[in-house]
Amino acid sequence: MEINYLLLFATALIPLAVGSLWYSNLLFGKVWFRVSGMTEEKMNSGNMLLIFGLTYLFGLFLSNGLAAWSVHQMMTENLFVMQTGYTDQTGEYYDFFQNFITKYGNLHRSFGHGAVHGVVGTLCLALPLIAINALFERRGWKYIAVHVGYWLVVMVLMCGVLSQYL
Repeated sequence: MEINYLLLFATALIPLAVGSLWYSNLLFGKVWFRVSGMTEEKMNSGNMLLIFGLTYLFGLFLSNGLAAWSVHQMMTENLFVMQTGYTDQTGEYYDFFQNFITKYGNLHRSFGHGAVHGVVGTLCLALPLIAINALFERRGWKYIAVHVGYWLVVMVLMCGVLSQYL
């Protein structure tokens, strides 16, 4: 299955783009400052090039993982990729997958289907991870809601775009 690496690099920008709006005063910046204990001094003390660079790098990791999560054809290929002859493009496993892609290659390949995967991913991964950390850090539900809301938007957009165009 061909992978559009340019799309993976592009979707890795989504967490940065959404975050610049989500955590700004236009949306939830004031609430986030209050519930997280953020201050202007702390905000201005960080190395923004490093923060944005690492955010983009982690966005690449996320984009790659969400591609496999939201595009069923990629997960199906993973069943066969380690089988003898598959990487040489020979043998029954390779032939089976090529026939599968011919018949079902476009099944569930829409923004809406990917968006559903983004919602499920947020509820099954982001929410529990953020909530568990927040509980141990003695953070409130507003803190959890701000961050889970951010990840909901990010994952819906990333999974939707990947499912539609990858």
